Parts: sequence; structure tokens; C-alpha cells
Amino acid sequence: MSSRPAGHASPVAEVAAGGECACGVGLQFCSVRALKIYFAGPLFTPYERFFIDECAAALRADGFEVFVPHEHELKGAIDVTAARIFAQDRPAIEGADAMLAILDGPSVDDGTACEIGMFHALLQSDPSKKGIVGLLTDIRGTRGESTGINLFVQGAIEDAGRIVASFEEARDVLRAWG
Repeated sequence: MSSRPAGHASPVAEVAAGGECACGVGLQFCSVRALKIYFAGPLFTPYERFFIDECAAALRADGFEVFVPHEHELKGAIDVTAARIFAQDRPAIEGADAMLAILDGPSVDDGTACEIGMFHALLQSDPSKKGIVGLLTDIRGTRGESTGINLFVQGAIEDAGRIVASFEEARDVLRAWG
């Protein structure tokens, strides 16, 4: 039996700040677990990694737990094999509550598309999972050009979440799920 008042919920960011939760109940009554986010996206250039790193830092500052594949795979950069990458990333996808996926580029990165599909499949059998946020900042879409999103991948994201045009929008969706 929990000592937390019935119906009490607290946003992660407020709990992380210390003191009292939004409803005024002291932290000793809160049992909030940080939302675990799997951050999918291309990671092959310094620019891609920098953008993901900046976004992940902002999410962590908000109290989210964020798994970023390149933070693990590029450490040491020794013996980077397909088997090792899959063995490391698959459990992170399975353990995530939500996914944030970068969709920018002439087409969605093939690894990102696979991660989206895997997470969507997990959502079907695990009601505790929140959903997928696709982040599309590529200006080609706003100019009426192709967004590069395969319709099947788009359908998977929209079935389980939404596509947004800014990191701030993505963070708002994740906060709402937290």
C-alpha cells in the first residue's frame, strides 16, 4: 500500500526541482519515475550528433532519462559490429517508455525507421508505453517539397503519437506523457 495520497501525480520536472510537488504534498509522498526516452536518429556526422546531444541534454535537464545510441556505441569505437550495436540498442528500445525520432533528411535514416517500427510493435502489447514523437525540422517540407518520410513510417508514428516541427513541441508532448 502506498503512502501517497490517492490520485496524486507529479510532473517529473517539479519533482526533480526538489521541495513539494505541484499539489503541495511533500516529496516523501511522491513515487515518480523518470520517463525513459529512446532517442532515435542519424548519428553519422558531427552535426547530427551535436543536435541530438543538445536535445538530449535539454531533456535530461527536464528530468527525463534519455538513451542516445551514439553515446554508447562510439565510446572506444573498438569492435563496432552489427551484432554489438543490435545487442546494445534493442534492450534500450524495449525498456523505453517513449521514443523521440529525428526524421530530417532526404529520407528517414534506415536505422531510425527500424527503431520506430520496433517500438511501435512493442506499444501494441505494452500499455505502459507512451508513444512516438517524430521530429521533422527539415525546411523542405515547409516549402512543399518531399518530407522524405515513407508513408508506412509516417503511419506508424501517427498511430502511436505525432510528428512535430520543433524540439520545443517534441518536449511538450514528452512532458505531457511524463
